[in-house]
Amino acid sequence: MGVRPLNCLNIPTAVLYGSLSLFVSILHNVFLLYYVDTFVSVYKIDKLSFWIGETIFLLWNSLNDPLFGWLSDRSFLSTQQSGAAISSPEVVLKRLKALMRNGPLFALSFLSFWVAWARPGVQFLVCLCLYDGFLTIVDLNHNALLADLAVSEKDRTRLNFYCSLFSALGSLSVFMSYAVWNKDNFFSFRLFCAAMAAFSIFGFSISTWFLRQRFQLEVRLKHTEASMLKELHISQTPLAQEQTLTFSEYLKQLSRHQNFVWFVSMNLVQVFHCHFNSNFFPLFLEYLLSDRISLSTGSFLLGASYIAPHLNNLYFLSLCHRFGVYMVIRWLFFVKLVLSLIMLLAGPDQIYLLCFFIASNRVFTEGTCKLLNLVISDLVDEDFVMNKRKQAASALLFGMVALVTKPGQTFAPLFGTWLLYVYTGYDIFQHDALHDIVSTKPVGEPNAAWMKAVRQGCFYLLVFIPITCGVLQLLAWSQFNLHGKRLQTIKSLRQSTHQEGLLDIKAV
Repeated sequence: MGVRPLNCLNIPTAVLYGSLSLFVSILHNVFLLYYVDTFVSVYKIDKLSFWIGETIFLLWNSLNDPLFGWLSDRSFLSTQQSGAAISSPEVVLKRLKALMRNGPLFALSFLSFWVAWARPGVQFLVCLCLYDGFLTIVDLNHNALLADLAVSEKDRTRLNFYCSLFSALGSLSVFMSYAVWNKDNFFSFRLFCAAMAAFSIFGFSISTWFLRQRFQLEVRLKHTEASMLKELHISQTPLAQEQTLTFSEYLKQLSRHQNFVWFVSMNLVQVFHCHFNSNFFPLFLEYLLSDRISLSTGSFLLGASYIAPHLNNLYFLSLCHRFGVYMVIRWLFFVKLVLSLIMLLAGPDQIYLLCFFIASNRVFTEGTCKLLNLVISDLVDEDFVMNKRKQAASALLFGMVALVTKPGQTFAPLFGTWLLYVYTGYDIFQHDALHDIVSTKPVGEPNAAWMKAVRQGCFYLLVFIPITCGVLQLLAWSQFNLHGKRLQTIKSLRQSTHQEGLLDIKAV
């Protein structure tokens, strides 16, 4: 009776699931844009404290995904525990409970950046680790629900569609933040962040409450049925007890999972390329286009690079529904490689082509990243079937993928700045030297030659990185065989095992 009013609202589960992406993205986009500038320009953090904080954060950021995944899913790794199976609705409720508890805490940790409450170095480290810890818990449980709520490719594509739609809406916070960002007067920006955090807390609480009400009815019915069987002395034949796997045993299983190995190899390159584009996008605009396009055009390209990947992903998902995720990702790798070769042959003087390539390179690369959760969900199914688990360890597998691929975030700026130095001799951290070169009037012959070398070096980075990434990814992706008949067989086996526990996401 308690869920009747909810059912009257008739909100699809896919919409409620996708809305959680909105409450994360409105905060995370603002965080990515302003947290460094806030501590460097407003709080005046010293260089040593900044790098110590970033180094500790790097270690924490890499380790917390498998740590939280293991704590969440370690009980699912054996085929049986204490003679009782865990139903799919119970797993979903466990994820939703974690989201209901940690979503608001994530929003509060976001607020901790914008008010000075300790020495800059201490606040920087504490804020980063707290924020990333809660963000990891939210992301892991949200991504795990993609594998737990649905098995069929059609239903998972529908879930991902709404995630992309709401993430695109969340990107609007970036544009709104420009209106209130002022280093000298931080009050308006703090109010804006407080309003965004309050909206996120309210959204997490409402969406997770709606979803929990929906699945609690399923759990109550199962418990009632179990109690009746117990009263009638009807029980299943007791099965042999199995101990929960240790982490080392789980790693051995994962190392024998060939599709997982090929996927993380490909995804490591993808994460590297995504963060390379993010790190060097402003640099490409400045040294390849700044003197050839208007300021408004540059702003448009920058803004479009944030929102276009989400909108473009809606089209990619429709292609996935028709041709399958594997084929769409393969096509995107080919497109990336072909466009890069065309740009290399055309050279840096084709301005319109260069504008299109810089924008499309980031949009297609980010779009590919957003499709990969569907592939990880398929790997969850395969891991479940191969190792005969009693429940899919979805959060743990997402965490292990992050452990292997997150180093790409660190390699991207390091490798990119090293290559730029090799090509041009220009150290990107020596801002004053370059400023002197740019501001000298008239521009001398050595300075003009220097700027030409920097421009050429940026162009080589722009085209050779996607060419190299495209070739490596096509080689790894060609070895990945979880598609076609094999994928359908895996899904059928998991669907038949959990048919009674899964809900049709369009029906609720």
